Amino acid sequence: MAEKEVLLLKKALERQKKARIQAEKILEEKSKELYDVTQHLKEANSQLENLLNEKTSELDGVFINIIDPYVVMDLKFNVINMNRSAKEFLGYDHNRERLNLKQLVHPEYLEYTWESIQSLLEVGTLKNYRAKIFSKDGTEKWVQINSSLIYDKERKPIAAQGIIRDITNETEIRQLLDEQKRQLDIIVGNSPLGIALTIKGKIIKVNPAFENLLGYSEYELKRLHVKDITVPEENEESIRLIDQMNKGRLDTFSIVKKYLRKDGTTLFAKTTVSAVKNHRGDVDYQVALVEDISKEREAEERTKASENRLATLISNLQTGVLLEDEHRTISLTNQMFCDLFHIPVTPESLKGADCSNAAEDNKKYFKDPENFVNRIETILQNRKVVLKDELEMIDGSILERDYIPIFNQDIYKGHLWTYQDVTLRKNYKRNLEAQKEKYSSIIANMNLGLIEVDLEDTIQLVNQSFCNMSGFAETELVGQKASEVLNLIERDLLKEKNEKRLLGESDSYEVRVAHKDGRTRHWLISGAPRYNEAGQAVGSIGIHLDITDQKQLELQKEKLLRELESSNQGLQEYAHIVSHDLKSPLRSISALASWLAEDYKEVLDDNGLFNLQQMQEKVESMDRLISGILKYSSISHDTSEHTQVDLNAVVNEIREIIFIPEHVNVLIMNTLPVVLADRTKIYQLFQNLIGNAVVHIEAEQGLVEISSSETRTHWQFNIKDNGIGIAPEYHEKIFKIFQSIGNGERSTGIGLSIVKKIIDLYEGSIWLDSTIGQGTTFHFTLKK
Repeated sequence: MAEKEVLLLKKALERQKKARIQAEKILEEKSKELYDVTQHLKEANSQLENLLNEKTSELDGVFINIIDPYVVMDLKFNVINMNRSAKEFLGYDHNRERLNLKQLVHPEYLEYTWESIQSLLEVGTLKNYRAKIFSKDGTEKWVQINSSLIYDKERKPIAAQGIIRDITNETEIRQLLDEQKRQLDIIVGNSPLGIALTIKGKIIKVNPAFENLLGYSEYELKRLHVKDITVPEENEESIRLIDQMNKGRLDTFSIVKKYLRKDGTTLFAKTTVSAVKNHRGDVDYQVALVEDISKEREAEERTKASENRLATLISNLQTGVLLEDEHRTISLTNQMFCDLFHIPVTPESLKGADCSNAAEDNKKYFKDPENFVNRIETILQNRKVVLKDELEMIDGSILERDYIPIFNQDIYKGHLWTYQDVTLRKNYKRNLEAQKEKYSSIIANMNLGLIEVDLEDTIQLVNQSFCNMSGFAETELVGQKASEVLNLIERDLLKEKNEKRLLGESDSYEVRVAHKDGRTRHWLISGAPRYNEAGQAVGSIGIHLDITDQKQLELQKEKLLRELESSNQGLQEYAHIVSHDLKSPLRSISALASWLAEDYKEVLDDNGLFNLQQMQEKVESMDRLISGILKYSSISHDTSEHTQVDLNAVVNEIREIIFIPEHVNVLIMNTLPVVLADRTKIYQLFQNLIGNAVVHIEAEQGLVEISSSETRTHWQFNIKDNGIGIAPEYHEKIFKIFQSIGNGERSTGIGLSIVKKIIDLYEGSIWLDSTIGQGTTFHFTLKK
């Protein structure tokens, strides 16, 4: 408990004592006054049998003037009268209910109460009766009672009166003080710290820990002065601080100094001295807490030596090291760290520098600067160990970062960063893993047979795929010579390859092998020398792939290609022949119609001339149809001559050649790309789409917009018009040959088929968006 609280409690006790003395004095005065009143009443009314049954105005005055609870009872503890304070204190009203005071006494105090009543009856008065009672609500209360007997006219005791003082708080305070004193004695006695009470440097009292620290007994210490147990050269500072305390300038101070033990040795101790003052503010005595820190001093010196060794080691590490305290101030770093982050100063000059903005300052060196900053913030917030955190620099190098938080007794004290350049290791590991993954994947996915042989051609190892390929079980192969057990048709070739293995050469070749069941199989073999740990050739390893099916497919493919080439050639020749044979009579019919119209224009009526004109148009339509079929059949890779084609020039050229109604404008919305393609086919593609658009616009202001965009693999083009639109049911149909939804006189049904075939040739696709009455947009892609 604090000194101020103890003083307050003492003052409260003094006030309680004064109040008790005053109440006892009032009780004695009022008792005498009551006795005098009683005598007067006896003289005035001799017939009064029981003085207590009369409530005189004087007695009422007595009750009114007594502040403390006042009670009158008969000799059987029955309450005869009580004042208001008593009613409030006990919770009972004798006018409303019978009350026997004996029932209020705590069971532990019944015997003591009985003995006190006997003393009251013998002596006539009872002072300082203290007991525990229960009020009506069950609350336990401590009371102190001073009482006296009331006599009748014959001087026989007929009742007792008393003043009750509530000493519950006083008792609880006393009990608390006693308990705290007991606890304080236990704490001081068992404290690991030495505790000494001094007055002007003179030792008054010490605890066992202080005795053990210095080796003196308490008796011996009481005969000493503080300076007698202090190393002389440190007395001056202690005396100065004590003088400051005595002058009221210090209430407490701490100092580390050396003490002299009884055996002549010294110890380092941290001493905390506090002043204990009286109510006037003067220092009565000092309390000193002494903690032996000799071991801590030795540990600190060892730690410093260890830190120096560690600093030397860190400075020479090939790993960048950065040690920060809990405030992100640099405690230690090395030259490698400065080199990694291009810091043009020495590591020593960085000590004490603030690293709060270091991430922002250095993020420019990293490939993902924002992630670098955010990652550091996350790590510092979590304060958990992070190992092998990879960082990629803008120069292509790779750093591996570790973060280790430092805690001392669960208190965060800072953290350690380490950075190591692992570029070479990572690249090697990546290449190794890539090679491993590549070859493992090849073997797993291609169902490859594996065989290992030694320098004598003896089989050491085969896998199940090889067994399946050869038809032999593993037990039939391992331990046998490969050239003898395997029926290779080209044995000389195998011997030649094995000789190359001894020279360290690797290669691949095809052989024919007789399966165990006699069937001839084709194998592709990839062979390489096999080395031991010393780098010496100890045999060879071969990867085998059964390519029999592929060989058969190759033969079939070659046959089909020859047949297809012959068929295509025949079709093209047939198309040209048909085109020539069909166009000759058409040209004759066209010439005859022209002659008739010219020679008989004066004879024929309008209907006859119209029919001749219709004949000419039908012939022209048939001619276009034949030309379209010929073009459609001629579209193939074989006829393509790929060059750089500027699509802007192509569109401009088409605008100059094809018929475009006066009310229609054809616009290029953005610069079109230059593509690698056959110019003629690209020209056909755009001409068909643009020509198709301009002839189906009925709006007063016709507009065709051409635009482009690109993806990673394709160019995408869009040709948009505000024409009549195309119904949804024709969106797929129009790309098929001879399908048309336009004017039958002008459309052959081949134009969009040619468009589709050219786009397919360039591994693209075509689709459209259209709304009837609003227009159509054709979208198509061409592979880059």
